Amino acid sequence: MFKRSFQMKDRAGKSVRPSKRSFREQQKLKLQQKLDSPPDGSTLTSPIITLVVGREPRIFAAHEDVLSLSPFFTAALKGQFYESATKRVALPDEDPQIFSCILEYLYKGDYYPRLMFNKRRASFELEDAQDLQTLGDRGSIESTVDIPGAGGALLKDTVIYCAADKYGLDELKRLALRKQGLQSGITVDVILRSARFAYDNTPDSDSKLRAHYLALIIRSRKTFKRSGTMQMEMEIGGSKLFFDLFVAMCNHVDDIVEIGNNRSPKTI
Repeated sequence: MFKRSFQMKDRAGKSVRPSKRSFREQQKLKLQQKLDSPPDGSTLTSPIITLVVGREPRIFAAHEDVLSLSPFFTAALKGQFYESATKRVALPDEDPQIFSCILEYLYKGDYYPRLMFNKRRASFELEDAQDLQTLGDRGSIESTVDIPGAGGALLKDTVIYCAADKYGLDELKRLALRKQGLQSGITVDVILRSARFAYDNTPDSDSKLRAHYLALIIRSRKTFKRSGTMQMEMEIGGSKLFFDLFVAMCNHVDDIVEIGNNRSPKTI
């Protein structure tokens, strides 16, 4: 699955050439086009659906057309979780923090902190991020969330990516992955816990987020090999993460050997 762990497309936080429209504007345009031309010709005057989210329920409300942008909710509005008489959908296993971000994305094409294009630096950054020149760090605005049963803080964008996969929102998956690449200063335990969460909540066929973590760990290997948390996690095992990491490391070594052989043929 991971033939080469360091292909350019898998690098986190890779800068790209700016387009005429910002990433957020492109997202909003795509969503607006869907809303302007929904399958049934309906508009935002569609019925309001009440959503009861979480074990300690929080109430949300959204237009049926907006929810129907997600295949998951299209099915949910016809399934066992939908009370047609009251137009209510029960989602007891969803987390209200993450669901709030999902709704924000469905209506606005992004979620806080938004992805912004900095014209002066010609690069993308997160809304309200610390100024590099002033504070010397990019910062990590709302980078983690606490999900019941996770055993500690998780990277917010990872959880949103997994939710987007469940809801069939591929554009949101791409957005979440891109935003996660802009985070910095995340501790080893949060990275490893989030990586396990990613493996537990994405199918084997979806390698984007998994490859992101493998590349991150390999790039930061000097930090991870000194980490007691990393040692403990590897001794516990129980996740495909560590086999994939081994394969990625082997591929990385193969890449280095191949480059060396091209310069002066030799083998190890």
